[in-house]
Amino acid sequence: MITSVIGLQWGDEAKGKIVDLLTEKHEIVVRYQGGNNAGHTVKFGGQTYKLSGLPIGVLHDHVTAVVCPGVVLNPETFLAELDAVEERRGPVEDRLKISDRAHVIMPWHMLEEAALDKARGGESIGTTMRGIGTCYREKAGRGHAVRFGDLYKPDSLRPRFDEIVSFKNTILQALDPELEPLDTGDVFDRYQVFAERLRPYVADTTALLHQALRDEKKILFEGAQGSLLDIDHGTFPFVTSSNSSGCGVHAGSGVSERVIDRMIGVVKAYTTRVGGGPCPTELHDDTGQHIRDRGHEYGTVTGRPRRCGWFDAVAAGYGARISGVDQIVVALLDVLDELPEVRICEAYEIDGVRTTNFPAHADDLAAAKPVYRTLPGWQSDTSGCRRMDELPANARAYVETIAELLEAPLAYVSVGPDREQTIVVE
Repeated sequence: MITSVIGLQWGDEAKGKIVDLLTEKHEIVVRYQGGNNAGHTVKFGGQTYKLSGLPIGVLHDHVTAVVCPGVVLNPETFLAELDAVEERRGPVEDRLKISDRAHVIMPWHMLEEAALDKARGGESIGTTMRGIGTCYREKAGRGHAVRFGDLYKPDSLRPRFDEIVSFKNTILQALDPELEPLDTGDVFDRYQVFAERLRPYVADTTALLHQALRDEKKILFEGAQGSLLDIDHGTFPFVTSSNSSGCGVHAGSGVSERVIDRMIGVVKAYTTRVGGGPCPTELHDDTGQHIRDRGHEYGTVTGRPRRCGWFDAVAAGYGARISGVDQIVVALLDVLDELPEVRICEAYEIDGVRTTNFPAHADDLAAAKPVYRTLPGWQSDTSGCRRMDELPANARAYVETIAELLEAPLAYVSVGPDREQTIVVE
């Protein structure tokens, strides 16, 4: 069985819990894109883990966790996260594999991202200042990119470091004259220490995964962020720097999407967004604040409050189509338990024209007026429900309406953060 879990909105859909649940049925869990700007919060063994670099599978003793070429990796923060997990769970040993093709986030990436964001002014595109975007830009530019395998060839890497750091210091000083120049030797030596600590985990993950396919291993692909943040298909420029939709599985891992048996799309029972960019159903009232407080809608990685609104079926439906999902999960249904009525955006009105197509241009999305379908709330606690027939009738009608509008059957409904608070529909 080959499964992929994809977020269909602007990220933060509670994918982590679903990945964790499915991990028990798989032998390999794969992180194929993104960096440490995307976080999962998982309750495991009575403890809460917040992971932003490590695949969730690393928490399971029977699972091999794989970090693929499509990921950009900050070795310093990755090691800190690994140390924290090993302190609580014990040694990971040979259950973690890092691609030698993965690109390395360097100190200049973070400094350059911060300087560029400061110089840009106006509305932020939502960067987390972790060097993700600048590392991906370097990857596309090729000349100054450093891959993980390069760290183990110090004789050829050191001359490149001299050239790269000299160039970056010139750029950084032009962007922000107050910045202290980077010291080549200091950066090189620190990254050699990181590389040695991570040496036991580095592998050709593409070959590893293809061998796993030949051996008919059960593989789970763990998406980070959400489909609407996809660099090519999302709400550009308010997107991430990688293919965060289902389109990124092949590019990031080297494994064809044709081998995936089940593509599961995860949505919240409402909509959230972090940072800049249009969000047609955003609520600027007490209801929006109620959803934020009930859902604890603050970023796992950044702590930033998320913008909250009604469920947007136009946006999520587009995410489902580009990712090719065949089942969906509705998460955080319990957050809406106290509301007297709930709404679903089933269409947009743009310049007087009704449409169910998701616009390509941010200006058109900003002009979109949501066309709502209003449903009665259920005003009762769903957190104890374990079967669909235990849900209040109005709650069941709500999630079934979401499935109808997204044109995909329900697989799971989540009614709380714990594993047990999950209704299996299939």
